[in-house]
Amino acid sequence: MTGISRESVYAALGTINDPHMVTDLVNGKVVKKVHLQGNSVQIELTLGYPGGSRHAALKEQVGDVVGQLDSVERVEVKIETAVVAHEAQKGVSAIPGVRNIIAVASGKGGVGKSTVAVNLALALSTEGATVGMLDADIYGPSQPRMLGISGRPQSADGKSLEPMTSYHLQAMSIGFLIDEDTPMIWRGPMVTQALEQLLTDTRWQNLDYLIVDLPPGTGDIQLTLAQKVPVSGAVIVTTPQDIALLDARKAFKMFEKVEIPVLGVLENMSTHICSNCGHEETIFGVGGGERMAAEYGVDYLGGIPLDARIREDTDVGRPTVVADPDGSIAVNYLAIARNVSGRLASRKRSYSDVFPSIVVQNN
Repeated sequence: MTGISRESVYAALGTINDPHMVTDLVNGKVVKKVHLQGNSVQIELTLGYPGGSRHAALKEQVGDVVGQLDSVERVEVKIETAVVAHEAQKGVSAIPGVRNIIAVASGKGGVGKSTVAVNLALALSTEGATVGMLDADIYGPSQPRMLGISGRPQSADGKSLEPMTSYHLQAMSIGFLIDEDTPMIWRGPMVTQALEQLLTDTRWQNLDYLIVDLPPGTGDIQLTLAQKVPVSGAVIVTTPQDIALLDARKAFKMFEKVEIPVLGVLENMSTHICSNCGHEETIFGVGGGERMAAEYGVDYLGGIPLDARIREDTDVGRPTVVADPDGSIAVNYLAIARNVSGRLASRKRSYSDVFPSIVVQNN
């Protein structure tokens, strides 16, 4: 009987691919420790993204693969999650209390981007992350209604705002500061200043991810985000329809020009599911999001169906991920959340939170 070698264990772990990081456990630096003791193997894994719902299946997979090695009689697997800050644009200061900012954009209105953004945020939270939501649509804020939040944010010091909370999310929106039917009749400079204040004057508390729900277009808000906000990555939301894809491509090109990495393309309303008979139909076309992702060399993050329940859930302030957490739509959103955060975990880490800035003063 031959003994167990550390090399053979690492070789076995290298055959297990992480579908969310799109790499194997060894190259993805998920394997933190391998301890050999007699015929037992103890393995410690650290995921760089929240994947709580996947831990049991991953433990079983690792146990099965390593358990097939010669002389191995027992495999013990421990999994933890450690979300770190990742690189953003150069020359932009970090936001206190926020590790990573993910922008959700479409370029076009009417594709369900805000609904996707809130369910994505809730899915990341469900998977184990600490998550915030910033409603960057100053003219048409929708997150207060979607999250079922009313009232005004508090200020402990008279200078900063405490984020509102709903379903374990920290949230901020101009909609918390005005009446729901009050129009924002502001010019561009006032809008961008309001966005900066909402972002920097909010006392975010130890967020792994801040999801930014961008308004349609590629104008002042998007430019401010690119120039002054450290964005770790962006998600493009589209429908399969060619008209929607035209503007989604513009959003992609915008992020490309301002050097913000696009984590992938998400297709909303990919199919329609009849609420009476369950028949599935591709009324907006087929495969538009996948074609766009392939065209620009980015990942396709998944598709969400056009289902009346999604609209009904957000209208009453209880998005589908929390309204029906075990349903197929919520499960789909959880997979997309793991895809988004897994792709980000594959990117370079930022050490700005590890190494403090050095200030030289002349005394």
